[in-house]
Amino acid sequence: TPRKHVHTRAIDYRGYEREDGLWDIEAHMTDKKTYQFSNNWRGEVPIGEPLHEMLLRVTIDDNFVIQDVVAVTEHSPFQMCPSITSAYKSVIGIQMGAGWRKAIRMKVGGVHGCTHLTELLFPMATVAMQTIWPLLRHRKNQADSDVSSSDKRPLVLNTCHAWSTDSPVVKENSPKYYTGD
Repeated sequence: TPRKHVHTRAIDYRGYEREDGLWDIEAHMTDKKTYQFSNNWRGEVPIGEPLHEMLLRVTIDDNFVIQDVVAVTEHSPFQMCPSITSAYKSVIGIQMGAGWRKAIRMKVGGVHGCTHLTELLFPMATVAMQTIWPLLRHRKNQADSDVSSSDKRPLVLNTCHAWSTDSPVVKENSPKYYTGD
C-alpha cells in the first residue's frame, strides 16, 4: 500500500561514565512533522522544526540510585510545558530496579509531570544497566578477575526469559544462582 511519511519521533539514549565515579544517563526526544502546521502559542511551525524536544539527564551511583536529575523542554506545543521540568527532581533517591516504573508514576505521573519526559525515564534503567555492567565486566576481565565469582546477586535475575534462574545464560554467567537441572 502506498504511504506518505508525516511524523518522526526520534529518541536517543546515551550513557556516560563521569570522573567523579557517578554515571549520567541521557535521553533526547524530538517530534517532527514533514509539513508546516499552526500552533496557538508558537504560530507557524516550519517543516523539520520540533513540536516536542525534551532532554533528560539522570545521574546515578554504582547502586543505580538517582543522585540528580536535569529535565529540559526546548520545544513544546504549550507555553506552560517547560514549567514542569523542576518536578523531575522528585525522583532523586529512587533506585532503578524492581518497582522502578511504579515509583516514577508516583512522583511524576499524570498531572505531576510531562507525559513525554516521564516516558523517557522508563527505559533509563535498562540503558543504565547496559552502560555500567558491561564496562565493569570488561574492566574485571582486563584485570584477569573471575567475573562469575562475585557473591553479589545479579539484579537482572528473573527480569526476562534469558535471565531466568533456570536458563543456560544464568548457568554460564552466574552459576551460583542457577536453579535448573
